[in-house]
Amino acid sequence: MTAPLTPPPPPHEQSPHSSHEAWHAVSEPVGIGPAPHGATAVYGADGPGMRTEVREAALITVGVALAGALLGVLWWWLAPHVPLVGDKVDNSWVVYLKDTEGEQAIGVDGTFTLLAAGFGVLSALVVFLVRKRGGVPLVVALCVGGLLGSLLAWRLGVWLGPPHNVIAHAKAVGKGVTFSAPLKLGAKGALLAWSVAALVVHLGLTALFAPRDPDPYGAAAPQA
Repeated sequence: MTAPLTPPPPPHEQSPHSSHEAWHAVSEPVGIGPAPHGATAVYGADGPGMRTEVREAALITVGVALAGALLGVLWWWLAPHVPLVGDKVDNSWVVYLKDTEGEQAIGVDGTFTLLAAGFGVLSALVVFLVRKRGGVPLVVALCVGGLLGSLLAWRLGVWLGPPHNVIAHAKAVGKGVTFSAPLKLGAKGALLAWSVAALVVHLGLTALFAPRDPDPYGAAAPQA
């Protein structure tokens, strides 16, 4: 008699040791570990850090605000003059507008608004060229610096302009002599023109030309 042959094990059966190795291989995370030689890292490129961005934002705020001095000088130089005339009635001086239908006062506000908007565009362009990566601290710095610069320009232009004591000014120039009214910003909303223009231009430049962060999922997909 011949001994019965032992049937071979099924091909799908594996030893416990090989099953443990397969589970260990599957359970290992994909894409974690040192990058191969020549590969480009996709993590750890979040920028210079919040502390550095805040420091840069503070410097930008101060620089933009100080530029308001130039805006104030230009406003004082380019704004139209509002003509006044002094007269003496019953031993009392009165001052009135020489041209009651003139639009010089509107021109004063318009000049400030246009100049401030131009400064906003210029400051946003300079900041973007210096720091193309952008960031929330830079946007806040542009807005705050623009507002402070507008306030500085307003007060400086008023200080450089004609004196505020119009009665004394009328007495000094004489009866019936035309003189300029004090420089005055009637539309206080013009103080926001710099910040709004800088915000819009900087966000537009960042959306169009700022460098894009690499997609970590797109780089890990081929490895998986």
